Amino acid sequence: MKVTVVGAGNVGATCANVLANNDIVNEVILLDIKEGVAEGKALDIWETAAVNHYSTRTIGVTNDYKRTANSEVVVITSGIPRKPGMSRDDLISTNAGIVKSVTTSILEHSPDTKIIVVSNPLDVMTYCAYLTAKVDSSRVFGMAGILDTARYKAFLATEIDCSPKDIQAVLMGGHGDTMVPLPRYTTVGGIPVTEFVSNEKLDAIVQRTKKGGGEIVNLLGTSAWYAPGAAAAQMVETIVRDEKRIFPCCTWLQGEYGLSDIYLGVPVVLGKNGIEKIIELQLNDDENALLQDSAQHVRDVMAVLDNMAVVS
Repeated sequence: MKVTVVGAGNVGATCANVLANNDIVNEVILLDIKEGVAEGKALDIWETAAVNHYSTRTIGVTNDYKRTANSEVVVITSGIPRKPGMSRDDLISTNAGIVKSVTTSILEHSPDTKIIVVSNPLDVMTYCAYLTAKVDSSRVFGMAGILDTARYKAFLATEIDCSPKDIQAVLMGGHGDTMVPLPRYTTVGGIPVTEFVSNEKLDAIVQRTKKGGGEIVNLLGTSAWYAPGAAAAQMVETIVRDEKRIFPCCTWLQGEYGLSDIYLGVPVVLGKNGIEKIIELQLNDDENALLQDSAQHVRDVMAVLDNMAVVS
């Protein structure tokens, strides 16, 4: 079995490394447009196999989409990263062209693959990939909620001084400042999070989560990569193993939550066929209002893409 990661930058290389170490497929193909980058990083990863005791072969290629043929899953990380002061919306024109080209090339050689989009602005790039692919929406989805939830759990674990493994949580909405954390659905070892954290502190953690990507950008001068790469790899593993895990993913809504024709983060069942089920939570009025606001923001950016006519 083969998995492809397009884009050998920090996120793509991290994703490929995590997948290799998880030892769940025969090959991980790492593809990039810059000569030697994917080959070098893939070779470096492969040389850790004897140390970390796995067998998955990592192979790097430069623009050779034939080598990606018959991939079970493809992760698209291609695109320019955010810089300090740059919003995700600023990335639309350049990254949409990249995502369109990559999606077309991938499907030429792996027509039955599942596509996970990581490129920013994520919700709209997932929409771009879907418009380009012209396949069932269950096979084209974005990685956002897993990353956002991981940040939320990390901040909570630090505050509570517990293992993040014991925290269950879900976030919804767009990937960005309008995401919708749901404290009402957050538990620690099965205990409501409000038993551990004051409402004031919880609100502060929610706000920090919403700005989580920007916090990393301000510290590093570029986007995060360890957590996004690991989050994408977790999605791949869930699909390859057909684990049918429940994750928040950026998916195409057709009436769920009163929303249609929009890619937005909601909880889903993820398995070998991609998005196998969309889960509709019973949101209260405040939570639903936040979700609708987030959806409107995503629609506004989708409209920008539509007006660019990048994808016909």
